[in-house]
Amino acid sequence: MDIIETVFVRNNLVVAFAVVGAVMWVSYFLADKLTAGRIHGSAIAIALGLLAAYWGGTVSGGSRGVADVTLLGGIGLMGGGMMRDFAIVATAFGVHISELKKAGIAGVISIFAGVIVSFIVGAAVAVMFGYTDPTAITTIGAGAVTYIVGPVTGEAIGASDAVITLSVAAGLVKSILVMIGTPLIAKRIGLDNPQSAMVFGGLMGTTSGVAAGLAATDPKLVPYGAMTATFYTGLGCLLGPSVLFFIVSAMF
Repeated sequence: MDIIETVFVRNNLVVAFAVVGAVMWVSYFLADKLTAGRIHGSAIAIALGLLAAYWGGTVSGGSRGVADVTLLGGIGLMGGGMMRDFAIVATAFGVHISELKKAGIAGVISIFAGVIVSFIVGAAVAVMFGYTDPTAITTIGAGAVTYIVGPVTGEAIGASDAVITLSVAAGLVKSILVMIGTPLIAKRIGLDNPQSAMVFGGLMGTTSGVAAGLAATDPKLVPYGAMTATFYTGLGCLLGPSVLFFIVSAMF
């Protein structure tokens, strides 16, 4: 047992990748077998991650979730700011501005409108629940944009861990609603062609939610919706800790 513990501790980052990989595999398996793809595997993985964080904090008595469990300490490094920022930059480099032109002016407008409207709704809910700190309001509002924009914004402006967790939860709820709701309303909103899919992706923004929802509606539409949704996330990460935070700070 001591040997196993020593190996896990010395190679904690490798263990972290293995554990996360296993969780992702289980999540996508459950998404495929239990929901027939209607709920994206990433949403299940995030939910499992939140539950694991709660369990880790309860067992260890710490404040960093499973990272406070000795054998899983590498998750603290894997989920830290360095890896997060690397992933964001890598995603940004994979996006080509020329692709956005295919969406046309409607696609561009939908991206800005989607980010701003989602942020306003999230910020309004935060205020309704009694938050008055601009940092908390901005972070929760950014979480309503997507569960990626929330923590990125929160880390940038110095939000507390509790508020950042709330922002992730808000984004997760939105993602699941988009996954489930898209095939139900697709016909009513004319979501049956590439142009409407790009506008839809720009308005909703949550890449996993849009991809899963469109896959359940018409798999051929997934690349179009996912393309604008990717730009949506990038725009949210830019506006959240800057323009939107300054506006909220001026109001509160």
